[in-house]
Amino acid sequence: MPPWRFLAAAVVLAGAVGCKSEDPPRPTPEPRPVPVEIVAAPATGDVQEIVRAEHVRARADGRPLLVYVGAAWCEPCQRFHQAAKDGQVDALFPGLRLVEFDLDRDRERLIQAGYASKMIPLFAVPREDGTASGKQIEGSIKGPGAVAQITPRLEELLSGP
Repeated sequence: MPPWRFLAAAVVLAGAVGCKSEDPPRPTPEPRPVPVEIVAAPATGDVQEIVRAEHVRARADGRPLLVYVGAAWCEPCQRFHQAAKDGQVDALFPGLRLVEFDLDRDRERLIQAGYASKMIPLFAVPREDGTASGKQIEGSIKGPGAVAQITPRLEELLSGP
């Protein structure tokens, strides 16, 4: 056998042996939860129709839906909004879709659709027709504990019948 064939066979054999890995397989990373989605409601239009359309879209997407009412001056509202935007509540509420209304801008039309509250933030379960079901939570504390105060009540609201 010519010496170059011996060398070629040795290289092929070494390559085959060199490809064998003794390292354990790497664990696959856990999938990230589907993020919470905040949908800003349009500044005009019938609340019932806006919520009904979002309800249809949420059902098609396999997402739970809540009506969320806040205001720029409401500290707990802003803290929850920022936590949702930053993905801090995604693991607790995977895929949750919030239709967001502004109390100052939308107060009258929210009341017409049944989304009235004494405090904000308001999180309300809508009926299929877009009106309020009466299942809701409202209000929170000010300060850094606002999100932690809202989340267990929101979990209970979402787990209800």
